[in-house]
Amino acid sequence: MDDSKSLLNEAYDLCQEGEYILALEYYDLALYKNPKNLLALIDKGVTLQNLGKYRQAIKCYDKALSLDPKNKTALLNKGSALHSLGKYHDAIDCYDIALKIDSKYAMAIAYKGLALGELGLLKQAIKCFNYALRIDKKYDLALSNKAIALQLLKANDKLKLKLQKP
Repeated sequence: MDDSKSLLNEAYDLCQEGEYILALEYYDLALYKNPKNLLALIDKGVTLQNLGKYRQAIKCYDKALSLDPKNKTALLNKGSALHSLGKYHDAIDCYDIALKIDSKYAMAIAYKGLALGELGLLKQAIKCFNYALRIDKKYDLALSNKAIALQLLKANDKLKLKLQKP
């Protein structure tokens, strides 16, 4: 096994153990040896996201995307980090780019639904969850968030009715 692969495996194992700070050192070492290591850039971004360092994570994803603009994993993760920062429209832009690359990317569709839900666009969010479920019938994230969106939509409709009564 080459040195780079060994470093990434060790970093991955450390992340599984919750040792994110130490894992970052391994990712940095792998990137020192090869600054264009796409997997190291993306996984370092995920690790930074796990630490709540969303802006730093986005920088890693941007570097990965500069090397491979059609990397749907980097796009999805960048969207997720933007979502965590409350930048829902920017997150949706990332998901849409990923969906242009792979229109059946259930995770990007469901994440887009989450962002739409955060913007209060519940009907559009439900459409995304339904589409993700047509691709993957057992996709938990889409199932649970569809149920939540439906409940919120129902509650909003009841509130509208109450407000309309004299």
